[in-house]
Amino acid sequence: MAFTHRKIINDPVHGFITINDPIIFGIIGHPFYQRLRRIQQMALAQLVYPGAVHTRLHHSLGAYHLMSMAINELKEKGIEITAEEALAAKAAILLHDIGHGPYSHALEKVLLKGIDHESISLRIMQALNEEENSILKGQLTLAIKIFTNQYPKKFLHQLISGQLDVDRLDYLSRDSFFTGVSEGVVGYERILKMLTVKDNELVVEEKGINSVEKFLFSRQLMYWQVYRHKTVVASEKMLVKIIERAQFLCNQNDKSVQTGGLLDYFLANTSIQLDALDLTTYCNLDDTDIMFAIKQWQNNNDTVLSILCKGLLNRKCFKCQIQATPITDQQWEKANQTIKERFPLNAEDLAFLCFKGTVSNTLYKNDNETIKILLKSGEIANISSIQNALIIESLSAPVKKFYICLLNE
Repeated sequence: MAFTHRKIINDPVHGFITINDPIIFGIIGHPFYQRLRRIQQMALAQLVYPGAVHTRLHHSLGAYHLMSMAINELKEKGIEITAEEALAAKAAILLHDIGHGPYSHALEKVLLKGIDHESISLRIMQALNEEENSILKGQLTLAIKIFTNQYPKKFLHQLISGQLDVDRLDYLSRDSFFTGVSEGVVGYERILKMLTVKDNELVVEEKGINSVEKFLFSRQLMYWQVYRHKTVVASEKMLVKIIERAQFLCNQNDKSVQTGGLLDYFLANTSIQLDALDLTTYCNLDDTDIMFAIKQWQNNNDTVLSILCKGLLNRKCFKCQIQATPITDQQWEKANQTIKERFPLNAEDLAFLCFKGTVSNTLYKNDNETIKILLKSGEIANISSIQNALIIESLSAPVKKFYICLLNE
């Protein structure tokens, strides 16, 4: 008997999203996936843009919707995509961020040293594919091949992970919507209409060049205006320092940082190897565990931890100065002197309240994954090489900025 159940989800960015396959229902209904409701998409950007409270679940559903649109568009252009391949690509994009930990990128590689969310996502996908007594058992093999770029139809992987993938098209549109930053608005519908496949690779029809350029510049503006806004950097670094301080105290056998929850395990075990990670434990950890701990720690006897937690809870974040040139010795000494005068702490403790670092980004990687344009002549060209294109060297060159953070007054 054919599966006839159908569900419509009303999304504020894309409108109605249709779910009509038992495998997709199985993924969405799984506790590992439902955890994404409790993971902030933009971590602490809400301290600058109050509307930015959307979650990883919102984003993954949006990316799924755009994947459905892209596949339909390609099929209408005669690109051979079987029903099994279409379902696998949709499942892969739905699960692409399932490995994110609490507060997304802000705490990546902090709670689990040296492990990125993509690696955890793959492990979770493999686990779901092997789960006994589950509708998903054995149903994600093709999705995993596409996700890891091990499937012959390379363009399906490029839709998930590439310089013009549905992941980026959704998060730019979504983050722009929820922050109210109009510079990030992307014409994703036109871009999807311009996609096609040539020589097994995803390409953009020549008449779509302007839309792609707008996408790249929108991404650049969003990166420095939103994702790396100085107060966003300051608040997320404060969150990192809170966790690092708790880990430090835990290593000193200080029982006062214990919360009685799952977070205790990750504070005490920061060097877990990926293959030893208990996925059930990991997938029960979310933003609420971190915030609960911070609310407890604001009254901790450790001065540094208490100061940091109270500051974050009350939006008294680090003062953050971001500049294009390296921090000078004079700037560094002045910051250190300021913090020393305010807090009679040793150098090791003061390092949690005053520090420097760098943020960098390459908006367009001019490598083997460049955005390729299908010219009217039938030839393929990289977008950066087309005459009159607005893509210039400054977009493909890494942009590096320097920051100094110290506890604000």
